[in-house]
Amino acid sequence: MDSGPKAALEKLKKYCAYQERSYKDVDQKMWDLEIPLEWRDDIVLGLIQENYLNEERFARTYARGKFNIKKWGRVKIIQGLNRHQVSKKCIQLGLSEIDEDDYQKALLRAIEEKRATLKEKNQWKRKSAIYRFAAQRGFEGNLITEALKSI
Repeated sequence: MDSGPKAALEKLKKYCAYQERSYKDVDQKMWDLEIPLEWRDDIVLGLIQENYLNEERFARTYARGKFNIKKWGRVKIIQGLNRHQVSKKCIQLGLSEIDEDDYQKALLRAIEEKRATLKEKNQWKRKSAIYRFAAQRGFEGNLITEALKSI
């Protein structure tokens, strides 16, 4: 970093303004920018005070985006938030962004999508393949099992 903490803060404000960031993202960016350790706490504090960095907002945006765009289930979303070192409380707040009816519909859509592509005739192997597919998408095992019973 060639200039002072104010310049570093401005650079990180731009970084956070571009899209929601987690504390881990910001910490990694500070390492990438080679920001001295003694500046980091003050920079993070400044980002929080000016509302550029907000863990709850990040968790909500992350959960909403991964569900609506990528059609991920809760398990995969929780794993992603854990990788970003988001607190358990904020993970729960993030998951509250997902409407239960939409979640069930997304699970059924994933099952139908997989079912349509399967050539397997054996019913057990078909259900097993569908189960694995939905589980890889991050849907809970008990919900997948219930949905498969209705098929």
